[in-house]
Amino acid sequence: MDHKPTIVLVHGAWADGSSWDGVITRLEHMGYSVVAPPDPLRGVSSDAAYLADYLSTLKGPLVLVGHSYGGMVITNAALGNRNVKALVYDDAYIPAQGQTVVEITGAKPGSALAVSDPTTVFNLVPYPGAPAGDADLYLKPKLVRTAFAQDVPFLKQNQLIATQRPVTASALNEPSGAPAWKTIPSWALIGRQDRIIPAAEQRAMARTAHAHVTEINSSHVSLISHPQAVADVIVSAARHSLKRR
Repeated sequence: MDHKPTIVLVHGAWADGSSWDGVITRLEHMGYSVVAPPDPLRGVSSDAAYLADYLSTLKGPLVLVGHSYGGMVITNAALGNRNVKALVYDDAYIPAQGQTVVEITGAKPGSALAVSDPTTVFNLVPYPGAPAGDADLYLKPKLVRTAFAQDVPFLKQNQLIATQRPVTASALNEPSGAPAWKTIPSWALIGRQDRIIPAAEQRAMARTAHAHVTEINSSHVSLISHPQAVADVIVSAARHSLKRR
């Protein structure tokens, strides 16, 4: 008898676990166990260590899904974990070793975040114990409406602006470690209208990782605007994982 893997959903920067609500509803309706642990958004290595510890408490096969910065986290957290059978990248960073979010974001034209002056797109907020020069980064409201979530309703944009969880500037400049996608099959859902991680760069990363690719007409937050499409890719990865056991 086949046992479905547990689906682990990892949100990105300027979001929280509730961004997966539509995806969770659909996956659970199909009989999957789903968890969406918080992503601390403090740094690539520390966030990955946090997730790795969380994964160690789960039994059986796992499918990890990362949105945006969450892709950095799952790429590092899954390394060496034999229970992780598939990695799914939803409008996400799929880093090679040594790459940073800032480097990837600006690798190809089209990202609203690839600017010379960060204060034009972020509100910088101090946090206790921050290293010199570091700060929490919040997206400016206008950018949420025009580049982050331009295909979701206005009232939902308001909610995203109000509830966004910041990421540290240092996290966006921290190099990624050895990538788990070298040994774990991966899937990538690419939003063609993504203005945070340009679709061209997502395609390039997916090719490097030999990922199974699905493209849709979506903004960066496809998990909110197109939850069924995201769930479909996750289920495809989950079904494939059963064949590998």
